[in-house]
Amino acid sequence: MRILLSNDDGVRAPGLAALYNALKEIADVTVIAPDRNCSGASNSLTLHSPLRVEQLENGFFSVNGTPTDCVHIGTNSPLGEAPDLVVSGINDAPNMGDDVIYSGTVAAATEGRFVGLPAIAVSMGQHGHDYYETAARVVADLIKKLQEKPLKSDFVLNVNVPSVPFADIKGTQLTRLGRRHRAENMVRDSDPWGREIFWYGPVGPQRDDGPGTDFAAVSDGYVSITPLTVDMTAKDDEERVQKWLEN
Repeated sequence: MRILLSNDDGVRAPGLAALYNALKEIADVTVIAPDRNCSGASNSLTLHSPLRVEQLENGFFSVNGTPTDCVHIGTNSPLGEAPDLVVSGINDAPNMGDDVIYSGTVAAATEGRFVGLPAIAVSMGQHGHDYYETAARVVADLIKKLQEKPLKSDFVLNVNVPSVPFADIKGTQLTRLGRRHRAENMVRDSDPWGREIFWYGPVGPQRDDGPGTDFAAVSDGYVSITPLTVDMTAKDDEERVQKWLEN
């Protein structure tokens, strides 16, 4: 199996290295990742400047673009043989609930899905570098399962792993996305030259974190696995909207 590995924390992120070290034992892995931290980049593309690729001493490819750019290069202009699977991570923070809309980690996996490949996005349940090996083992096990029993490639597996030793993982749970409250207000400030600047405030607290959600699974010590689709149609509301239009 040939795996294209990317992330949004940047090509030098420790989570990327940990995942590469685990996956190279079971597959041929090509790493193409942004040259900097691109957290929050979502599915953005670099359209107004050229993309440049540099191969680092460790063999990883560094790109002056977004996570989506990296996977686009790796699947449409492969630096090596075309991949069979796209994996993105390990993100140094959760990607649960509404976070997936903004996530560059999820976006990189989604780009793999766009070109018809199975794709996995993996994130830690909280900030910190202590348990990347746990998440790496979880992903390696999932990939072995995919090799034995392939899934259709029309969705992304969004994986969030508790920040605990592998032996303390209670199992896996199939979950749905939870919901957050709105984020706190923008922080208004000034730079050293007195010019007005704005910073994003903290993300909102969990609003829907009940049983069955990704938030609940990780909090309870389980690996959360949420299948994500790019079809954002609100199917449950179609009839209501149709009646509204008719009236």
